[in-house]
Amino acid sequence: MKIVITGSLGNVAKPLTQQLAAEGHQLTVISSNEDRRQDIESLGATPAIGSITDVDFLTKTFEGADAVFVMTPPAVTETNIIEGIVDAGKNYAEALKKAQVKRAVMLSSVGAESPIENGQIKGLHQIENIYNKVENTSFTFLRAGYFYNNLLNDIPLIQNTGIIGSNYSENTIIPLVHPSDIAKAAAEELVKDESGKNVRYIVGDIRKASDFAKVLGSSVNKPELPWVEFSDEQTLNGMLQAGLPQDMADQYTEMGRGIRTGIIQKDFIEHGSPVTGSIKLEDFAKEFSSKF
Repeated sequence: MKIVITGSLGNVAKPLTQQLAAEGHQLTVISSNEDRRQDIESLGATPAIGSITDVDFLTKTFEGADAVFVMTPPAVTETNIIEGIVDAGKNYAEALKKAQVKRAVMLSSVGAESPIENGQIKGLHQIENIYNKVENTSFTFLRAGYFYNNLLNDIPLIQNTGIIGSNYSENTIIPLVHPSDIAKAAAEELVKDESGKNVRYIVGDIRKASDFAKVLGSSVNKPELPWVEFSDEQTLNGMLQAGLPQDMADQYTEMGRGIRTGIIQKDFIEHGSPVTGSIKLEDFAKEFSSKF
């Protein structure tokens, strides 16, 4: 099959490219970075260097493809983040229609069914609605759990203060996933002969926040590492002090609140909390300790 992959060689796109190349598919990988050209070619794919803001470039790249993996960067701009995310989705939708692509897989998120109280995920909610109106293209919305990789952002907090935490309690249940499990699921979906618009959850583990402290703490010789619940204000101020732009800090704070209230997990739970990924928190802990 001829498959186009967006997302350059990021955490999901790289293992997805590797898997599909091993299966013998003809691949094109879109990247905005000219320096990625050789790396993409080394994986057995054809690089397409350009911007996802350029609909003509996307259309030309999508032409003749049997399937496209559409991935929207979580923060296209430092301000008006949601608008930037949605604009990228609109560009993909227009290019898919113009190129008459029959099959697409979107990297979405747990919580994307909600239009509110989920931070940047509300942008994915809007994009799912946009794709639902694209005629003659079948979609799978691959709703991924909370990326394990996000926990790497807590390393400075652990090193500097001896705690880990967020604006939700230690008893909060969180669906988790590793990018490699997302890549496997995406590879499966891209080659399916599907019709209509479908949702598939991809989650590898479901754990309490207290397990983050226990498992990750133990992996770095801090078995007593405590989980601390911060207020929304403390969370926001901490991110601003760390140098995050205001809009980004606002969105992350809102996402934490959505996890705390259960809005983000709600639809996943109503779907039966399916766990189809293989990588557990204990597996990721080895990766975490190597980065610590």
